[in-house]
Amino acid sequence: MDRLPRIVVGIDGSPSSQAALRWAVRYASLVGGTVEAVSAWEVPGMASWSAPAVDVDFDEEQAEQGLVEEVRAVLGENGGSLVHERLVRGNAADVLVDAAEGAEMLVVGGRGHGGFRRALLGSVSQRVAQHAPCAVTIIRPDVPVE
Repeated sequence: MDRLPRIVVGIDGSPSSQAALRWAVRYASLVGGTVEAVSAWEVPGMASWSAPAVDVDFDEEQAEQGLVEEVRAVLGENGGSLVHERLVRGNAADVLVDAAEGAEMLVVGGRGHGGFRRALLGSVSQRVAQHAPCAVTIIRPDVPVE
């Protein structure tokens, strides 16, 4: 039995990640696939010794609900039928590269900075482009998706 193509998309609440979500859903509908919307979180203080203490106010259940609500807000109530949301603890680039294992494509937003910096990729999009085990599509926030 053939599996449906799986499209992984990184979600972080930014306009570029929301554009990436819309693009991923549109692509999945064209290829008969499904979308896995992945959002990563890290506990402050885990990244380095100089980071602040652990954020005791972080509520993982609330964050998961926020992810579901964001997908609904971007796609509409019925637009998320192809989407499975997943919140994962870890560095965003590492989480997305791991989630893309076995996927047909990984879609991320590229943050625009204006001028010369616009030509540069953000750190997450650059890392996933270099290390993802599948094709990567980077959606710029200033390019219409529809």
